[in-house]
Amino acid sequence: MGTQLRSLVSRWPLFVPVLAAVALALTWGRSMNAGLVTLVGCCLAGAVLSAVHHAEVIAHRVGEPFGSLVLALAVTIIEVALIVTLMADGGDKSSTLARDTVFAALMITCNGIVGLCLLVGALKQRVAVFNAEGTGAAFGAVATLAGLSLVLPTFTTSTPGPQFSPAQLTFAALAALILYGLFVATQTVRHRDYFLPVTAEGEVIDVDDHADPPSARTALASLGLLLVALIAVVGLAKGVSPTIESTVAAAGLPASVVGVVIALLVLLPESIAAVRAARGDRVQTSFNLALGSAMASIGLTIPAVAVASVWLDGPLVLGLGATHMVLLALTFAVGTLTIVPGRATPLQGGVHLSLLAAYVVLAASP
Repeated sequence: MGTQLRSLVSRWPLFVPVLAAVALALTWGRSMNAGLVTLVGCCLAGAVLSAVHHAEVIAHRVGEPFGSLVLALAVTIIEVALIVTLMADGGDKSSTLARDTVFAALMITCNGIVGLCLLVGALKQRVAVFNAEGTGAAFGAVATLAGLSLVLPTFTTSTPGPQFSPAQLTFAALAALILYGLFVATQTVRHRDYFLPVTAEGEVIDVDDHADPPSARTALASLGLLLVALIAVVGLAKGVSPTIESTVAAAGLPASVVGVVIALLVLLPESIAAVRAARGDRVQTSFNLALGSAMASIGLTIPAVAVASVWLDGPLVLGLGATHMVLLALTFAVGTLTIVPGRATPLQGGVHLSLLAAYVVLAASP
């Protein structure tokens, strides 16, 4: 009996996505009480964790840095679907949702995930080591996209308020897609070795030499279950979003907190996978996950909401306020100083986490 129970528990990634999909089918379009919201929340958490597992199986099959790219794209699909869905339901009051969610994703990835992984890696190995060439290239692309998409709209004069004109929005969307495409080509084709983990002596580590990769059949099964889990996450999150919004409003918090909650939810798989990599002395993989997700968040979300704005009601506000621009500038200044040496101590991890803490405090009490 005990053996059968352990066998059943070990197979949870196989049936949890299906269970979450069933919960989505049963609750779609229904109003939910507190008990049902709690149950749906548990299914949602299980779907997120199973998505992590199946993405890691696929990542092991295809190898780095392709594996990090798979998870980053999966997370961004969730983010884009949630933003567009909530914007379609929210009208004018959701005009800043895309900006708030993308900026929250930037703060969480570039300060939260990076800081936590540096702290974990440095505490275990005394010094966290990574490839400065690939990490610096990714970080520079993230900074450029953030400046073009989130800072420039505050200073343009063609339209009132921190908004792009249609021509400017088209340019920003195309620039985001082109830069993201260049990043993917650099990471996976021309300079793949820049994004592989390295030793303290600078030697590239073959991250797949410690275990045989899963079979093609297993990887395909994980791909199918990953898609099911992602659909369940998007649908269930949409179902509980009214509860999130009403809870935020009842607590007297700014509406931008909804964007923070969405970003925290969709980046949970990324965070778990990144911390696991850092514990395994693969901080470069953690950086690939964090910065790849930041790149995908801007490079794919901005074009998606630009297209959606054609048929969505209400304005699309992308420009950041002064407080958030200060935090963004500090993030990129500190991140540059962290990346250039190619190694970091717990101090650098603590600095990045302090910036995330400042962002969270200011989001709740601007």
